[in-house]
Amino acid sequence: MAYVSVPKDLTKVKTKIALNLTKRQLIGFALAGAIGFPVYLLSRKFLPNDLSMLLMITAAFPIIFSTLYEKDGLYLEKYIKYYLEKKRHASIRIYQTDCIYDLRAKGGKIEQKRKKAKAKTLTK
Repeated sequence: MAYVSVPKDLTKVKTKIALNLTKRQLIGFALAGAIGFPVYLLSRKFLPNDLSMLLMITAAFPIIFSTLYEKDGLYLEKYIKYYLEKKRHASIRIYQTDCIYDLRAKGGKIEQKRKKAKAKTLTK
């Protein structure tokens, strides 16, 4: 009897369309081929064959890289988008706690202390 291994996390399973490639991979490879092949044919007239192959590889590499790259379940364009959003926003986060017991011992109100602290952080 044949056994088939089933992954525990089914969200990572991607639907394969043709040649055991996903739709994203098929589109990316077709686009890289559509850019790389004409670059090779046009540069072969002026450069030696090995240099025109290197030029074709450098023209198609960014597209193939962005097609295949995936980190933490995010593709390259989403990863770059989130990275740039993080860099754009201020990353200073002040950790400040209020000791309830100290406030009650001094006779102060907890909410007034929090509002003052929040006002201080907003003015900085």
